[in-house]
Amino acid sequence: MFSNFLIKKFIKDSENIDDEVVRNRYGYLAGIVGILSNLLLFLIKISIGLITFSISIMADAFNNLSDMASSVITIIGFKLASIPPDKEHPFGHGRLEYISALIVAFMVMIVGIQFTKSSIDRILNPVSIKFEITSFIILIVSIFIKFWLSRFNKIIGEKINSSAIKASSVDALGDVFTSSTVILAFFISQFTSLPIDGYIGVVVSLLILYAGYSLIKETISPLLGEAPEPEFVETLNDMILSYKPIIGVHDLIVHNYGVYKTIASVHVEIPADLDLITVHDIIDKAEREISKKLKIHLVMHMDPVCIECEKIQEVKYEIDKIIKYNPLIKSMHDFRIIGSGNDDKTIMFDVVVDSEKFDKISNEEDLKNDLFECVKSINKNYNCIINIDRDYY
Repeated sequence: MFSNFLIKKFIKDSENIDDEVVRNRYGYLAGIVGILSNLLLFLIKISIGLITFSISIMADAFNNLSDMASSVITIIGFKLASIPPDKEHPFGHGRLEYISALIVAFMVMIVGIQFTKSSIDRILNPVSIKFEITSFIILIVSIFIKFWLSRFNKIIGEKINSSAIKASSVDALGDVFTSSTVILAFFISQFTSLPIDGYIGVVVSLLILYAGYSLIKETISPLLGEAPEPEFVETLNDMILSYKPIIGVHDLIVHNYGVYKTIASVHVEIPADLDLITVHDIIDKAEREISKKLKIHLVMHMDPVCIECEKIQEVKYEIDKIIKYNPLIKSMHDFRIIGSGNDDKTIMFDVVVDSEKFDKISNEEDLKNDLFECVKSINKNYNCIINIDRDYY
């Protein structure tokens, strides 16, 4: 396969995509191949256009020249995203890759809008379609090259998880659709007088617009701050819990500053009777090793949990039963009791709520009051301090 040949030929250690240098080489290769492919189409079309004096072919040639812009933007995006952290941007410049993808996505939308306008104009002002062998051959060549370019960018985009290259893939596929529309319209027009090319063009342009919209939505999401993938959360939790004596994980927050530029903070529960220095050494080791394995910057906060006191465990068990049947609550953590004796104790704990359900049918004060009444039903002398946590993943 030619795509794999190019990857093996020009990218050293191509399978090591976790390496930022290797990943950048993929981005540069995709951009350079895009420039060369569009340049080839430009040279073919401009040469034939000058020979045949065809304005439409020469116009299409300059359209391919403008298509090179998306490849240039991709290269610039990867180059800027790899700039090291500085005083103004301590977490690096990785999000610039998302911005370059957003620009290409808008370019796809512009193509869709222009194609929609020209298709509607063709419906309102139909013209007869004449077969020209030169134009037909050029369209076939364009479809072949653009389809291969779209597949090539898709392979690389998915391999290194690059929104910018995925957007370039859709951009090239849009050109395949527009050229295919012309060919399809020619054959169908032989059997009907309807402006079939206009109707087909509208359908195709709507598909292009939808693809552009999907790309914009996908690219804006990490810029706004999206939730981490469930697989990542599960992997991270399992790795943290593999370090003994950590017995619980909660309050995970993940910030994405670009591919392989992720910062995560998490609270871990540790038995309260352990030596503080020992606990610090364990957490420090976990932070260092997990950060290296997952290529993130992990910060862990320690929450001491009393697991030996039977009275605390009895009360916690009763409250566990209460929150278990509340559909708004996903979990409870940081449970502790302040005070001595049987009276005037203060129970403190945090609950994690299901954000989608919670925002629709309840608010924090109502939930706190409900939980407070439930705790009072266990012992009327208990006071309550309850914190409502949102699930950030």
